[in-house]
Amino acid sequence: MANYLKIAVAIDFSEQSLKAFERASQLAIQYHATLQVVSVIDTKSFGAATAYDLKYAEALKKENSSKIEKLAKDALQAGVKEVESVVEAGLPKAILTQLPNVDLIVCGATGLNRMEKMLLGSVAEKVARHAPCDVLIVR
Repeated sequence: MANYLKIAVAIDFSEQSLKAFERASQLAIQYHATLQVVSVIDTKSFGAATAYDLKYAEALKKENSSKIEKLAKDALQAGVKEVESVVEAGLPKAILTQLPNVDLIVCGATGLNRMEKMLLGSVAEKVARHAPCDVLIVR
C-alpha cells in the first residue's frame, strides 16, 4: 500500500472540487500527510494578455487565496497535521502535473467549465495521464 506524505488537491471552488477537497482531507488525516490545496487561475480563458487581464488575474489570485485559507483552517480543524496553500496563474493542466514532491493528486472529475461537465474534465484527464504520481479523481 502507498505511503502518501504529501497530497495535493486541485480547487476551483466547483462542487466537484469541494468533494475532492473533502476526500483529500480524509486521506491526509489517514496517512498523516501534508495537504497541499492548489488553486490555478486559468489565464488561457482570459484571451490576449493585456494590462486589464493581468489585473484581473491578480484580483482572482487574491480572492482565491482568501478562500483557500478558509479551507486550510477547516482541514486543520478536521485533523490534518499540516496544510500548504498554493495559488498560481497559468494553465491548470500544466501546473498540476508539475507540482514538486507530491505523492498523490486529488481532483474532481469535472470543473466549472460547462463543456467539461459533459465528459471527464479535460483538466482531470490531463492530470491522470501526465502526473508523475498517483491520481485520484473524485465524482
